[in-house]
This record gives sequence, C-alpha cells and structure tokens, in this order.
Amino acid sequence: MSTEKEFREVEKKLQNIIGGSISARVLADQFMRLKKGFPATNLERSCTLKDGISIIPEEDRDGLIGIFNDAVDIGRITKFVPASGAATRMFKFLLEFLKTGHKNFESNPDCDEASLQMARTFVDSLSKFAFYGELKESMKQGGEDLDECLAQNDCRTILEYLLTEKGLNYSQYPKGLIPFHVYGDGSRTPFEEHILEAIEYAKDEEGKIRLHFTIAPDNEKKAKKHIAEALGKFPEFDFDISYSEQSRKTDTIAVDLNNEIFRTDDNKVLFRPAGHGALLVNLNELKGDIVFLKNIDNVVPDNFKADTIEYKKLLGGLLVLLQSQIFDCIKMLKKPSLTEFEVAVTSLFVVTRLHMTLPADFVKMPLVTKAEILISRLNKPIRVCGMVKNQGEPGGGPFWVVGSDGIISPQIVEKSQVDMDSSKQVEILKSSTHFNPVDIVCGLRDYRGRQFDLMKFTDPETGFISYKSEQGRKLKALELPGLWNGSMADWLTVFVEVPLSTFSPVKTVNDLLKDEHQL
Repeated sequence: MSTEKEFREVEKKLQNIIGGSISARVLADQFMRLKKGFPATNLERSCTLKDGISIIPEEDRDGLIGIFNDAVDIGRITKFVPASGAATRMFKFLLEFLKTGHKNFESNPDCDEASLQMARTFVDSLSKFAFYGELKESMKQGGEDLDECLAQNDCRTILEYLLTEKGLNYSQYPKGLIPFHVYGDGSRTPFEEHILEAIEYAKDEEGKIRLHFTIAPDNEKKAKKHIAEALGKFPEFDFDISYSEQSRKTDTIAVDLNNEIFRTDDNKVLFRPAGHGALLVNLNELKGDIVFLKNIDNVVPDNFKADTIEYKKLLGGLLVLLQSQIFDCIKMLKKPSLTEFEVAVTSLFVVTRLHMTLPADFVKMPLVTKAEILISRLNKPIRVCGMVKNQGEPGGGPFWVVGSDGIISPQIVEKSQVDMDSSKQVEILKSSTHFNPVDIVCGLRDYRGRQFDLMKFTDPETGFISYKSEQGRKLKALELPGLWNGSMADWLTVFVEVPLSTFSPVKTVNDLLKDEHQL
C-alpha cells in the first residue's frame, strides 16, 4: 500500500499534530488509506437461487419454528437495532427547499424538479402522516394555523415548524423518534414498533425480552425517556433494554481533496464517525448469544407484521439448527478416533450447506490436516441473512467473492466496493437477482459456549472512501468495513430468500405514504 519510509513520515507528522492523545500509527494508516484507496472487491458471480441463496421448504417450516421457540424459551435471543442515525436524510429534499428561502414550491429555480415534486407530494399528503397532529399543535402554540398556511400555499412556514427549532425540529431527531404509524390510540415511532415486534418473537419462557439500541449521545436522554414511556404501556412484560453509543475511538481522520489533513475553521484536525461498521465494537461488547440485527427504519404497522414475525422465527431456527450441526462436526473432528468417512461427511456438509470452498488438493491431504482445515473453517461466528428479490431498491447484494487468499465465499457487497471501470465486474453487479434488506440473525458463541472475538473475523481491506463536506468545504472520509459487509467477511454466511413484505424501509419521509405504512 505504501513504503515503510512514507508511512513513518506520516506517522511522525501526525504524532506532532495530535500530541499523543490518539495512536499516531492508527491515524497514519488511515491517512495512507485515504491517499491510496482500497482494493476493489473481486466479484466471481452473483448469488442466485440454488447457487448461494436457499428457499426454506414448506415441509421444514414447523420444525424450524419449533427449534427457534426452544432457543427463545431458554433466553438465548437478543434483538440489536442500530438506531443512532439522525432523521436528516429522511427530510433532505425538504431541507434543500428551506435553504432556497422561497415561500412555496412553484417556479423555484434553486431546486431540481424531482425534489420539488417530492415536496409537493409531501405537502399534499400531509394529513396522512403520523406526525400531522403534533405539527398542527406545534404551529398553534407558535401562533400559526396549519390549515391557513396550506390555503395560502405557505409551505415554508409549515416546514420550518416541522424541521427546525421553531417547532418540532425533526431534522435533528434520531430516526427512531419520528412518528411513523397512526393507530386508533395514537401514533408509534420505530422504537415502539421494534419493541412490539420483539414481544412477538424474542420473549423467553419467563417473559423476559432482550433489546439493545445504539443511540447518539446528543439524543440519549430524549431516546431513553421515550423508550421508557413506551415500555410502560406493557407492564406485563419484563424488558431487558440496553444501550450503547458508537465509540469515538472508532472515528477516522479526514483529508481534503488534495490529501492534506482537513482542519476546521478553528484549526482543529477533523475526525468523523466511521460509518455503521464502527458498530461492530458495540455488537462485540454486547456479549450476546443469538442476536437479530435489523435497521431502525425497517418496521411496519401491526397489520403487516405477520410475515416479518414468521421469517424471524424461520431464520432463527435455521441458524440454531446449523449451529448445532457445526458444533457436532467440530467435536467429532477433534476425536482421536476420527475416520475418513467422518471427514468426508463433514466436508459434504460444509460445501453443500455452508457454501464453503475447500482446497483443490484437499482429498489428497492427510487425515489430520483435513480435520485441522475443517475445524479452522467451522469455528467462526455464523450469520443467516434474509435476501429479498431485487426490486430496484438501493442497498448491497449477495455475491460470490474471491478473497485475497483465492478462496471464494458468499458475501454481502455494496456498489461502492465494486470496480465500476471494469465491464466484467459491472456486468456481474447488474446480474444480481437479490439485495440485502439487513434482516440478519447472528450466532456469536463457539462450540464450547464461549464468546467469539468478532474483531478477529473482519476484512480491513473492504473499507471505502466517501466524499462529504464540512463548513462548506469538500473532504474525503474513511468508512470502516460495513457492519454486514467487511466486518462480517470471515463469518460463516448463509443466504435465504425472504418475501418483500418483510422489507419496508423509510429512506425518505414520503416512503411513509406507501401502503405498507398506512393503516
């Protein structure tokens, strides 16, 4: 990636700048990454049905749900929800309009037509949003009438009360605190919907339900207060709620477009959060057993939850089954009386069920060597990932990837990881039939019941560089390997097709107008 001499020079320079408060060696590596970039992921082919993606047979469903229920009853399940992201992106097209200073959306030369059309749809459908009542009350307290503003086409005043400190200030809220759905007894936020969802599949035989939310420090008090109030509606359940923040130790240094260290207007070195890959630390410190991972904005109202609950149990049951089989294989491979037949059976299992690739000369290896290879491949964290048929939604997808060691394995890959200058790689990317809805269940303990150190199963070469801005100036930011991409690159990975009804993300506020978010 760089010469040792160049690295040492950068390390010394950074040491002088930061005065020893952070490891200069770590920052020097980040700096060189920003300067040199990351190698592109080498796609072999896309994962498709019967080639990396499985369908759960109808006849297996009852058995898998039974296996899952047994695991739930003894308290093995935790639900992990990354919820520290702000709602700013949800309202991006509305915030862009506010910056123009115009009163309404008509003949606005400072916004592109697509954004203006989205803004018109938003205002025309205002009464359908779960936060409509709150907005109306906020405007009333400020001496404004929502209906009158609509009649006068005063969109700016409405949006100011919705998005800024003048009113609700939703643009600065975490997404989990924005009301998503309307019910007869009021509205619900994503935090509340995740709690209700957990009741349906994560409650053990003693009534305990384990959830973990990552939250931003700026909104910690507000989020915890809201969640406590939500839990108060269900006194009959025993909730074990835990929280964590994205560690500032995972922040990365930024550079300008000339690859010089970015300094703020007050001459401070700029450090930025390193993307959701930094949450691997949070997941590792959770010390969980079987952990369900799902984004904060992927929730639906009660009348659409049935498929989600069923497939949570199916994916969880499959993970528990595979995990049990893996543990049996490892214990068998460690027996002094191991036979060639037992190795052959294990080899067939890892190739057909776990989609592993064994060395070309594996058959010719001594029995002890075969056992050692199989144990090293099997003794890893495992994840079962739901995959949805590609409907043009943004997001990563399942691919067969060639690793730096030449081993081909199933991975979740983002577009940003692919060499878009390679026609072959672009063709493989476009051939993808499924995408990743972030519906993942993880097995975090080994065959002895001990916790895996998840930090040992990442691929640091799968980070990427994004382009951002700070104080009106462009910069290059370093993103750590994504939580479900490079952070889990060396896990055992199984892809299963799940129905589109289990995936209802809210990326823009107008997504709340879709049928699956309306009662």
